[in-house]
Amino acid sequence: MTKPSGRLFDEIAKLATDAAGVAQGMRREVETAVKGQFERLLSDMDLVQREDFEAVRDMAAKARDENDALRADLNALREEMQSSKSSRRPAARKTAAKKPAGS
Repeated sequence: MTKPSGRLFDEIAKLATDAAGVAQGMRREVETAVKGQFERLLSDMDLVQREDFEAVRDMAAKARDENDALRADLNALREEMQSSKSSRRPAARKTAAKKPAGS
């Protein structure tokens, strides 16, 4: 009587193992199908991938830094022009004042 009972447990164990294998296979298929649907949904939404977003963000930060540096250079040039104009004006006025008097 122990032999048929042992065989029964062996068969049940084999069925359980097979069922577990089938369940894992089904799980993989469902995951693959869900992943495919999700990727299609995301591609239809025209979302940006993280790598592309980070690359554009870095380019914008670099452009902002360059813009700030150029603005500082421009302001320095404007100040230099203002100071050179103000130092030339008195000399130009004296020369202009002498010409009408000498004519």
